[in-house]
Amino acid sequence: MAIEIITIPDLGGAESVEVIELCAAVGEAVEQEESLVVLESDKASMDVPSPVQGSVVKYLVTEGDTVKVGDAIAEVETAEAQVSAEPAAPEPVVAETAVEEPAVETPVASEETTTSEQIALVPDIGNDDKVELIEISVAVGDQVEEGETLVVLESDKATMDVPSTLTGTVKQIIAKEGDKLGTGDQVALIEVTRGASAPAVEQEQAETTPELAADKPVEVVKPAAVAATPETVTSDSAEIYAGPAVRLFARELGVDLSQVSGTGPKGRIQKDDVNNFVKSALKSGGNTGSGSGAGIPQVPAIDFSQFGEIDTVKLSKIQKVTANNMQRNWLNVPHVTQFDDADITDLEAFRKSLKAEGEKRGIKVTPVAFLIKAAAAALVANPEFNRSLAGDGENYVQKHYINVGMAVDTPRGLVVPVIKDADKKGIWEISSDVITMATLAREGKLKPNDMQGGCFTISSLGAIGGNGFTPIVNSPEVGILGVSKSQMKPIWDGSDFQPRLMLPLAISYDHRVINGGDAGRFMTYLVKILSDIRHMTL
Repeated sequence: MAIEIITIPDLGGAESVEVIELCAAVGEAVEQEESLVVLESDKASMDVPSPVQGSVVKYLVTEGDTVKVGDAIAEVETAEAQVSAEPAAPEPVVAETAVEEPAVETPVASEETTTSEQIALVPDIGNDDKVELIEISVAVGDQVEEGETLVVLESDKATMDVPSTLTGTVKQIIAKEGDKLGTGDQVALIEVTRGASAPAVEQEQAETTPELAADKPVEVVKPAAVAATPETVTSDSAEIYAGPAVRLFARELGVDLSQVSGTGPKGRIQKDDVNNFVKSALKSGGNTGSGSGAGIPQVPAIDFSQFGEIDTVKLSKIQKVTANNMQRNWLNVPHVTQFDDADITDLEAFRKSLKAEGEKRGIKVTPVAFLIKAAAAALVANPEFNRSLAGDGENYVQKHYINVGMAVDTPRGLVVPVIKDADKKGIWEISSDVITMATLAREGKLKPNDMQGGCFTISSLGAIGGNGFTPIVNSPEVGILGVSKSQMKPIWDGSDFQPRLMLPLAISYDHRVINGGDAGRFMTYLVKILSDIRHMTL
């Protein structure tokens, strides 16, 4: 009897994790990619799938054990071994093969074609979170080319097209609108036509591709990916079942999870449960259970149709998430905003002088690139603004990297892609990153990791206009710079008024972490280097 030893795969950087659940009983049959155990680090829970189909002989770990990459966790008797132990029998006919051919012992190259049905999967989407499927772009029977969009996914911050990795005919749509999908999840069944003279390796890959019987319902098998698996934490009052993302969400809203009823499997608390609890608390004039509720009265509903013709338009998911984030940040962060003007006359002259070289490089240098570079330099000189308040409210996190976010207005709503390591890049490189990120944002092709890891955000109205505005801090960051339209103004130089191009700036900050002196020094430094860009080189 052949036994397969199952080991811990790559954990994505985690050195050691705890076993919190054994998913199958000894003797139980498991499918390939079905979860064997659930692991938990200090940041996330992870399913460890079986790489083979078979039966669990025994577990080599128990709940509570600490394991690392390469450790053995279970023995599985493979399905192949079980079949070989039985009397020889004819191989079953695969129902999915569209072209019936007589069995042959040796493949013979010819001009005939064969078809096989293969499953199109979600490619790498940049992180391990599941995102919602909002649109199916093809129908059963459609011909699709490799790279053609199959479905559209939408996260809290961006929408993503999922392209087909195969060329062929759509036989079945496996996923449906509203499903949560992640990297490697199944999307559609594609019938692929191949020549019989294809290389042996290609034939072998086609034969080993997972196929779905035509007379059976689709069974979606989840691949190896970090998932939001329920975790159990004992509180003073009761056991709380919630994933790490839900716990973080609850902490941000100040919600005591022991007071929230879960509607998920086995009573697991989901984000919707937390949202509904908060809505209920606000309507009743109560609080969220942790003493932070303000009993904010609900805005009364108004029938606007009584005043004239109206349309009711559904908000996009990005717009709804932005609205929730802005409200949460405004209610939780004690905002203070400081205003100043920067003389960018020389900066603009220098920027315009780069036009010819920019055309040769194929890069357009915008004022935003200089703002990002200046903000990065100001963060290095004033590290107080490169902090975040810790979840316990008793500590702060000092960051030693400089990533600057830039707010981009798109048809789907406001998104904030992040320019990584801005302090280490020059104007040309930052300009290229700005163009790339802005284009991806407007096309709805940003990945989640394109919008993560920001230390500080810039919201620029540019040529739109306005003398100033109060930006809302993008928590857990502690500062955000609002930039309005530059104007030519007469500035007194000590003996006469000179025409100077002045840029209105407004910096909002979290007064729990930043005091007025910190903000004054940051703004003074920022104005100084924008007014004389030579200071950026120092």
